[in-house]
Amino acid sequence: MRRILFPLILGIGGVAVLVWLGLWQLERLAWKEAILADINTRLMSDPVPVPDAPVETRDEYMSVAVNGALVGPELHVLTSGTEAGTGYRVIRALEEQGGRRVMVDLGLLPLDDATPPKDAPLGAITGTLLWPDDVNSSTPAPDMTKNIWFGRDVAAMAETLGTEPVMVIARDMAQPDPRTTLLPVDTVGIKNDHLSYAITWFGLAIVWAIMTLFLIFRTLRTKDT
Repeated sequence: MRRILFPLILGIGGVAVLVWLGLWQLERLAWKEAILADINTRLMSDPVPVPDAPVETRDEYMSVAVNGALVGPELHVLTSGTEAGTGYRVIRALEEQGGRRVMVDLGLLPLDDATPPKDAPLGAITGTLLWPDDVNSSTPAPDMTKNIWFGRDVAAMAETLGTEPVMVIARDMAQPDPRTTLLPVDTVGIKNDHLSYAITWFGLAIVWAIMTLFLIFRTLRTKDT
């Protein structure tokens, strides 16, 4: 019994830890699925006007409607990996009749399309409030000469376009921009790997248990011989 005590303790302890990690990942899975369900509920809700002072923690993924004219220059954000391929996200200022200005993401412009933007007449746009996380410490600074940005930096873009730091990702437009393909917000790109992680931990627990039994068998066999 003494000879198998250590491998037995090691086996039981290892299996217990691995099973706990698998159960923890299942808890994380339920947590993530609840978040995704909440986001989908927001995305599918009836559009409302943009709040006067939107807050990311409260208003992100809110379905909104704006009515105004697209004015001024547009900013190009180099983007890849979308359903429409690689190109530039087009960001423009929308000015409402009351003078309020917000930014609108008009979708993907092909890389080789050099058609200049035109001011669009008053029209309704429905979309989603979003605070993109495209920009981090390794994101290059925008090339202002070529008008190429490498991430949607809401604050910097708002300053450049003279708008509030508010971005609406368009999903439907009364006056569509014929150059662009809309890229509405969805939950497809939000990672949710917790189930695969849980399966991995449970699989390792099974392997650990089998290895422990094999070690105990070898130990007992060695003793008998």
